Amino acid sequence: MRIKPGCSHYDAIIVGARCAGASTAMLLARAGLRVLALDRRAYGSDTLSTHALMRPAVLQLSRWGLLKRLLDAGTPLITATAFHYGDQEITIPLRASPHLPGLIAPRRTLLDRTLVDAAREAGAEVLHDTVVADLVSSADGRMRGVQILTSDGAHLTITADIVIGADGIGSLVAKRCGAQTLRRGQVSAAHLYAYVPVEPESSYHWYFREGISGSFIPTNDGLACIVASVPTKQFDERFRGGHADARMATLHAVSPELAAQAGKATRGRIHVFRGAPGFLRQAHGPGWALVGDAGFFRDPITSHGISDALRDSESLACAILDNTAKAFEVYQRERDLISGKILDATDAIASFNWTLLDIEDRHRQFSTVMKAEIVQLSQCDMPGRSPAVRGRQTTTALTLASKGSSNRREVAHANRRSKRLRQRNIAQ
Repeated sequence: MRIKPGCSHYDAIIVGARCAGASTAMLLARAGLRVLALDRRAYGSDTLSTHALMRPAVLQLSRWGLLKRLLDAGTPLITATAFHYGDQEITIPLRASPHLPGLIAPRRTLLDRTLVDAAREAGAEVLHDTVVADLVSSADGRMRGVQILTSDGAHLTITADIVIGADGIGSLVAKRCGAQTLRRGQVSAAHLYAYVPVEPESSYHWYFREGISGSFIPTNDGLACIVASVPTKQFDERFRGGHADARMATLHAVSPELAAQAGKATRGRIHVFRGAPGFLRQAHGPGWALVGDAGFFRDPITSHGISDALRDSESLACAILDNTAKAFEVYQRERDLISGKILDATDAIASFNWTLLDIEDRHRQFSTVMKAEIVQLSQCDMPGRSPAVRGRQTTTALTLASKGSSNRREVAHANRRSKRLRQRNIAQ
């Protein structure tokens, strides 16, 4: 695709068109904005991801009308999750609801393509195989657009009211805008995964032994993503000589059953992420904003990155549509509130500094944070959420999380209180 003739200025330019970028483009375009999203990779290409979606991400996709597309494309529905703590197994059936029939783990080749298609259907322009060479700013330092590198080697300048960085951990937008790092994580874990053919399965399986973990994630095309995870230091010491043998040894140590599954004929190569400490960056500035891993990254061990990306894309879209300084302040504040809790809970698990009794408790703590996140997401009304009401809703939810509450009655009470706030705001 090429930029439409006569379109040199947009309401928003998004650098990156994967989960965070494509969903932001879709939401803004659905609200009537002129949007351009740019990605250096090919349409429908794969990316480094174990892609197991948690409840917040599935809720978002359902509300946006995209969950059925993913299920119709053959993505298996996950109706239970099993935690294996040493030799003990705890299976938790997932309570289904109209918007949350279960969980899913679509391959990124499908998920990202589905989000891009939805963005284009809404009117956004999405260009792949396009390199953003630099950003363009005015004399007062406000970001005004981007320079892209054309196929003939020339630089083309395109301007916008706001430039959004959805370009990952090493974000060019964050670098050029001077986004400050507000928090840094303290630990990192390495993850090695590959795909193998399996019999139909409707459960996630998470395996833990002291110092190691493994995952079994059913996905498309009759395959499962099988992951081995270790502290980055251990990876550097043991895995550099050969990924395949060290991965199998880790899987066998965590679960012989999982190793037997992984020993089947692997489809494709072994994917390796050495690990990186999490971080929380400044979310916005004059003429720019960050979303997805560009703004907030946490270790993949909690499988929450896509949930973070989709949640923040909707919050950012609301801020852009409100178009006030207050709205962007609320975007930053509510993102920081929930993300700080997620970063802390994830680091506690990714540290591998736990016993089998400890890790059960840390999973319960992470579940509490997700319950608060569900409260926040349940109040998202696109477009036009009031920044003041959004801020109070998030604070209410995070108050429960900070107290460590997992009581369903308390969460339900927070939902009712937030609903009353929203109704009062609409009446005003």
